[in-house]
Amino acid sequence: MATRIRLRRMGAKKRPFYRVVVADQRSPRDGRFIENIGKYHPLEEPSLIEIDEGRALEWLHKGAQPSQAVQTLLAKVGIWEKFEAEKRVRRTSAS
Repeated sequence: MATRIRLRRMGAKKRPFYRVVVADQRSPRDGRFIENIGKYHPLEEPSLIEIDEGRALEWLHKGAQPSQAVQTLLAKVGIWEKFEAEKRVRRTSAS
């Protein structure tokens, strides 16, 4: 099963907020998901981005692919850089 870390839209019309979820890539955007790992409120000032770092890193190491929007959010909170650094360390130590 191919998993993807992506945004799930919630909220009223023209007042969206999003949950960061891990889902099967074949399921619809707001459909079934495996785990909720964070939230994103773009309309707050400043935007609220809360992502569980441990769970996000665990899913990334398991092979879950982030969507482009989620990858940008992960980079903003610093999780993506940690993942890339850990990946380099694992690659170097395995060689």
